[in-house]
Amino acid sequence: MTLADLARKGLFLFDPEAAHGLSIAALKSGLVRSCSLRPDPRLHQTIAGLSFANPLGMAAGYDKNAEVPEALIRLGFGFAEIGTVTPKPQSGNPKPRIFRLTADEAVINRLGFNNEGHAAALQRLRNCSRQSLIGVNIGANKDSEDRIADYVAGIRAFYDVAHYFTANISSPNTPGLRDLQARESLAALLSAVLSARSEQAARTGRHVPVFLKIAPDLTEEGLDDIADVALAHDLDGLIVSNTTLSRDGLTDRTHAAEAGGLSGKPLFEKSTIVLAKMRRRVGEALPIIGVGGVSSAETAAEKIRAGADLVQLYSCMVYAGPGLPASIVRGLSELCDRERLASIRDIRGSRNGYWADRKI
Repeated sequence: MTLADLARKGLFLFDPEAAHGLSIAALKSGLVRSCSLRPDPRLHQTIAGLSFANPLGMAAGYDKNAEVPEALIRLGFGFAEIGTVTPKPQSGNPKPRIFRLTADEAVINRLGFNNEGHAAALQRLRNCSRQSLIGVNIGANKDSEDRIADYVAGIRAFYDVAHYFTANISSPNTPGLRDLQARESLAALLSAVLSARSEQAARTGRHVPVFLKIAPDLTEEGLDDIADVALAHDLDGLIVSNTTLSRDGLTDRTHAAEAGGLSGKPLFEKSTIVLAKMRRRVGEALPIIGVGGVSSAETAAEKIRAGADLVQLYSCMVYAGPGLPASIVRGLSELCDRERLASIRDIRGSRNGYWADRKI
């Protein structure tokens, strides 16, 4: 058993939220070793005007307060997304609010956008190198009287430090938040957010991409609405998807009845189907980041085959440990060797039909 295996086993002796805090502390302190990945030009991607050393990113939710984005990138990630961060600090939902489903390598959470607010995250990001590609995931406070204004505030607050923004309207843990995915509400949100982006771009002379993160729990009609609104606005891309309310396919029923969003391996199939359906709707040009159940180089590659340009993970690292990102990146290089690819992009969309034709 390796030291990493022992550390992971030790963390599982703690409550999941306490274990998460310990993992952040370990990254801060340097106890988790950085990896040395040889740059592979076949994995390099230029998406939405940004240069990604490799297509694997850390999804939002892990580093809510921008405490360790650069330490995460040193694990092998091509980019890291912090947040979700809201204008005002908020404590989130009552504890306990994270549950491991170990047999399924899954997690249920109902955190509720717990974070220290804009000011704390902004101060930390100002100290980060501009060479580290860091996205900022923005959301609305639970008690906000104007949720769209909260997203606009996020654009304005972080414009000078973010490489890209993600508007998170798909968490199931803030009541009413997913209502912003409805056609008219989404159009109003994107109009306001992208108008704020235009103002900041005029001020700075710098265009910061804006992505929209959507839920996997959508109907075909809901996907139609989101695709139509996204294409009607100057949106830079989609992130598919957030956690699911579904409990289909679980074998570990210990915590299956807990409220909250499910992530980890069981989310892979559903999120990949939704990803492929969105790719079919929006065409080839609009970037898509695929998230949900990425646990290996093969699952990362399958997201790309379904239509993703980039992929992100979080929950599967809970079970595989901090060596997972480097393992996946090396595995993608090996895939390029086996399939004699000039670029990992050469497989993008090659199995879109397989996934898009399946029922959600």
